[in-house]
Amino acid sequence: MRMRILEISVGAFILAGILALVGLALNVSGLNVSNTEGAYTVYARFENIGGLTPRAKVTMSGVAIGEVTEVVLDRDELVARVAMNIHSDVDFLSTDSSASILTAGLLGEQYIGITVGAEEEYLQNGDYIEDTQSALVLEELIGKFLFNEVSE
Repeated sequence: MRMRILEISVGAFILAGILALVGLALNVSGLNVSNTEGAYTVYARFENIGGLTPRAKVTMSGVAIGEVTEVVLDRDELVARVAMNIHSDVDFLSTDSSASILTAGLLGEQYIGITVGAEEEYLQNGDYIEDTQSALVLEELIGKFLFNEVSE
């Protein structure tokens, strides 16, 4: 009987370890099972998106309000077009809101930060955020610094 209890407890411990590893893998990958029902899509164009990828966060004042769903090249204007799913309860983004590509930390992941404007009209499904600020690329900044130092 004692051997059976020991075997069951070891099996439960291994099962708990496997479940913890699966949970950790889902958390690290950024995969979530959130329901996007009721979310609306807003687009923005950026000259340079840096390392922005789909499933990146969209935040306002540091609070996640959505996620990036698609990053494609706009063939007409030759800039990156980013599609963002915004949660349906965030229905107060004015038409003059601005979007910036920000970096978490010095070399961290990139995400989009939204700053609300003062207009009384709100963004609807399929609208574009016109005021955008592209990503700061660290390599370009270092190159500009080195080039300016050499030319002086």
